[in-house]
Amino acid sequence: MTRIKWGTVSVVLALAAGSVLAAGGSTQGDLDAFMQKVIVRRDDNWKKFQQYVLDEREQIELRGPGKLPIWGDRRDYTWYTRDGFFVRSPVRANGVTLGEDERRRYEDRFLQTEKRRDARLRANAKPGEAPPERGAAVEADAPEDSQGLIRQTREPQFISSAYFLKFKFEEGKYALVGRETIDGRELLKVEHYPAMLFSKEQNSRQHRRDMDIKRKEDNYEAELEKMLNKVSIVTLWIEPATHQIVKYDFNNVNLDFLPGAWLVRLTDAKASMTMHQPFPDVWLPKNIEMYFSMMMAIGEFDVRYRITYDNYKLATATARIK
Repeated sequence: MTRIKWGTVSVVLALAAGSVLAAGGSTQGDLDAFMQKVIVRRDDNWKKFQQYVLDEREQIELRGPGKLPIWGDRRDYTWYTRDGFFVRSPVRANGVTLGEDERRRYEDRFLQTEKRRDARLRANAKPGEAPPERGAAVEADAPEDSQGLIRQTREPQFISSAYFLKFKFEEGKYALVGRETIDGRELLKVEHYPAMLFSKEQNSRQHRRDMDIKRKEDNYEAELEKMLNKVSIVTLWIEPATHQIVKYDFNNVNLDFLPGAWLVRLTDAKASMTMHQPFPDVWLPKNIEMYFSMMMAIGEFDVRYRITYDNYKLATATARIK
């Protein structure tokens, strides 16, 4: 999953835009200013508490013609902080509890990978600048044990996976379509018609340079990106007072232009993400769902993928989670 960083925007301007939107009298300029603040707000939460744990369940299912199940997999994990990093610890695989040795090996590999990635991010910081720190300041009552306090620069996987659609701010590409109530909250419903959702501009500078060279040799990929952007719609539900994305849905409305349609035709592609507040004023991922269906000569196949994050708890010690 790729990650990008967002720019900043004036708080006063964004709040003014938010109040205009809430009143239902927005202009395109107001909506653009509001959405720019929403994009910035995206990364504010995961570091507010410096020590917490959560559970994850990952499920995938493949069904064939007649919706008959062909294959499935279910994994359960616990996330906790170790050496200042969020570590993903496997608990069960398809209902079978994993042994302690296997679990420790997985945790050690995961932690080393995260440390290497964090070190690369710090090394790539500009000379004289500290690496970008995401999230808010440490809470006053956070534990002081440096082994448990979060010090990683790179956002943990359970955050980056929730924001798998790294849409950047695109002026003039939003439409306010109404209000909806979800879990007792009145939210603004905004549709985003992206021009760069699948663009390689979402990636690192070096990757963009590499892709620029590739595009000079072959324009096919650029044309494919353009077509994918043209048929994609992202719907966002936003809490206006805090500029918080509570939910978003992604839809590709027509994928008939994709290559190989004579053999396999992708008939549907959908994805959604929902946030919730496990702690007061802290928004963290709740679930992610993806659905893909394809038509072949022998019938239709579909893939359903779901991740659920729950049981968020503030940790009171740095001991390993059993």
